[in-house]
Parts: sequence; structure tokens; C-alpha cells
Amino acid sequence: MADLKGQRQESTGRRPRIAISAGEPAGIGPDIVLAAAQQDWPAELVVIADRDMLAQRAARLGMTSSVLDRLTIEHEPLAVPVTPGVGDPRNSAGVLRALQRGAEGCQRGAFDALLTAPINKAVIADSGVPFSGHTEFLAELTNTPQVVMLLAAGPLRVALATTHIPLAAVPQAVAAAPLAEILRILDQDLRERFRIDRPRISVLGLNPHAGEAGHLGREDAAIIAPAIMAARKAGIDASGPWPADTAFNSRLRERTDAYLAMYHDQGLPVLKFASFGAAVNITLGLPIIRTSVDHGTAFDLAGRGDADSSSFHAALTMALELAAQQSVAN
Repeated sequence: MADLKGQRQESTGRRPRIAISAGEPAGIGPDIVLAAAQQDWPAELVVIADRDMLAQRAARLGMTSSVLDRLTIEHEPLAVPVTPGVGDPRNSAGVLRALQRGAEGCQRGAFDALLTAPINKAVIADSGVPFSGHTEFLAELTNTPQVVMLLAAGPLRVALATTHIPLAAVPQAVAAAPLAEILRILDQDLRERFRIDRPRISVLGLNPHAGEAGHLGREDAAIIAPAIMAARKAGIDASGPWPADTAFNSRLRERTDAYLAMYHDQGLPVLKFASFGAAVNITLGLPIIRTSVDHGTAFDLAGRGDADSSSFHAALTMALELAAQQSVAN
């Protein structure tokens, strides 16, 4: 991707600008943002966060104030001072405003991509704001009717048909999900953003053994299989439904560019076991580029200097690569 980045800078006359929302201020989001700022990146990193909070966290982590000079900070004030490790719902409005500003800046062309540090859903919910996750928030904000959550770690990519919902609600959600449209978006973005000429998508079944011919559930035969057939008729190389307990074997992985899992804890444990701390969360289908880390706010590590910033670095690298690809395509 180095050549693409060079082409982009040469053609535009400027470095790419990556908007970064620092996430839950009491979590490790500020820590990993500041850690990234200590390295050189071929981009302008624009952090949308409370400037005083970042300065205080840098001091707590033993960093010199010069680390802030390596960032462009767009100040988004918080309501109350931050205690690392203790989420305060009163700061949720500022957290969401920072996220909104980053996304709207991408839509205006002010930023080339949005990178989001982790947010704590429970803290936001305690503020009285219904919030199920970045993916859903950004879909509503950009008026995108269908988005797809994809986690990637090298060649292993797992997309989700449903996202942050209770397990008991999954069968009904799968029945209502536009699986053929999800497969179309996944195929399109694998082609356009990841430059895979003919993506091979392996679709997981919902039930054990993909329903065992209907003896362990009808959803696989009645809902998932027809969606795969419709996708194949549209020219998408989709296969399945595959039993989830064997779908990640080496033989099928060799002929899979991305998996489509039916629910959050079906596919993601495999990916995170294989590469936790190195995976990237990407929202497909949006009119903007959005990447994120593969972990949560880790309140127990905030402000201690123990947070691993590997996933944030991977997400920033991915944001730069996707922005470069988009620039070349345009």
C-alpha cells in the first residue's frame, strides 16, 4: 500500500486527514490515541476530543506535552472532569457529538476516513440515550438503510448478518434480515475497497449442523439457503450454509475471502481468538470509510500505561489503506 499512499499524496498535494473520535474518555481510548501519536504516520491525525482531558491523560501516562503537538485537536468539551476507569453518563453527549462531527466531516470531504476508539454502550444508555453501537449510530446518521459490520485480521474476515442484539432475538432477526442485500454489500465492498476481483463468501448456518436437514431448525433451509441462491444468481460467489463449528477449518478457509456469520458471538470468537489485538472493525455500506478497534473500553487499564494499542494501530493502517484505494479509484 505504500505506493498507493505515495500516489495519493502526489495527486492531491496533501497528506490524508484521518478523523479520530477518542471514544469513552474514562476508558483506554485516550491512552491508545496518545500512544499512536508518538509514532510517525503518513497522515494528519485529527482527534475530536476534550483537549484538557487529553492533556491530563498524557501527564498521567508520563508523556510530555509535546505529544499533543503531533495531533490536530478539534476541541469537543466534556461536561465533567474524567476519572480514568469510572464512566460518567454526563459525558455521553460530548462523546456522541465527537463521533457525529467526525462522520459529518467525512461526508463533507474534510476527512478521508473516520477511526473510532471504543465507546461504552452501558454508560451511554445510562445517560438516557438509546445506543446499540457505532455501526447502528453511523448508519442512522448517514441515512444508510443497510450496513454490514466486518472484522478483519489479515486474510481472515468475518461479517455479521445481525449485530448487537440479545441471543434470544437472533432467529427472528435473521428471518427479518435482508440477507441477499447484506451479501451484495459485502461482495461490493470486498471488490471496491479490498480489491478482491471475485470475492468468495462462505455463509454460516444459524443452527447446529446448519439445521441438520431441518431436524435442528428450519431457518437454514427456509431463509439462509434461498438468500445464498439469490446472491449466486446475481453473480456473487456465495456458498453455504456451512455448519459454524467446522466452517473455519483450513480447507474452507483457503477458498474463503470472507465469512458471513448470523450473529455476533458465532463468528467473532474465532476471529478474536486467532488475532485479538490485531483485528480491525470496518463498517461496510457507509458513504464514508470507518474503521475501529476490536476491543472495548477496558476501564481497568485506563490511565495505567498498560493498554495495548496494537488494534488501534491496525485500524489506523487500514483507514489509510482504504483511503488510498478510494483515492486511486476516484
